[in-house]
Amino acid sequence: MFSFSAEEFQIIWLTLKVALVNTIVTLPLAIWLGWIFARRRFWGKPFFEAIITVPLVAPPVVTGYILLRAFGSNGILGAWLNETFGIKFVFNFGALVLASVVVSLPLAVRTIRASFELIDPSFENASRTLGASKLATFFRISLPLSLPGIIGGAVLAFARSLGEFGATITLAGNI
Repeated sequence: MFSFSAEEFQIIWLTLKVALVNTIVTLPLAIWLGWIFARRRFWGKPFFEAIITVPLVAPPVVTGYILLRAFGSNGILGAWLNETFGIKFVFNFGALVLASVVVSLPLAVRTIRASFELIDPSFENASRTLGASKLATFFRISLPLSLPGIIGGAVLAFARSLGEFGATITLAGNI
C-alpha cells in the first residue's frame, strides 16, 4: 500500500487547494468571456481571443516569466498593486492561483464558448419576446442550456491546474 509522509500530504493538500480555488476563480470569468465571445461582436474581438489563447501555445515557463514581469514587485501591475493595496502576487499562495488561472482559463473559455454557440438563439429571443430581461434570459435560458459545457470547462480548469508546474514554479517559486 501507499504510505505518504506528512510533507507529501501537505504537498497534495496544497495542490488540491490551488486547483479548487483556481476553478472557483476561473469559472465565472470563463463563463463571462465565453458568453461574450459567443454572442457579441466588437472591435478587436480576434485580438482578445488570441490573447486569451496565448497560454495554450506559449511554453509554461514563458507564461510564468511574463506573469513575473507583470506582477513582480518591479512589474507594471505588481508595483501598483503593492503600493495601492499592499497586495503581493509573487512567491505566495496568490501566485499559485494566479498562474493556475492564467494557464487554465483558455481551456475553460474555449469549452464554455462552444457550449454557448450551440444554443439556438431563438430560445433566447423567445424569452426576451415574452418579457424576460437580458439577465433573466441569461440565468434561466442560456446558463442552464450551456451547463454541460460549463461543467466540462470546470473539469478542464481543475485538471490543468493539477498538472501545472512551469508557470507556477516561475511565479511562486518553491513555497
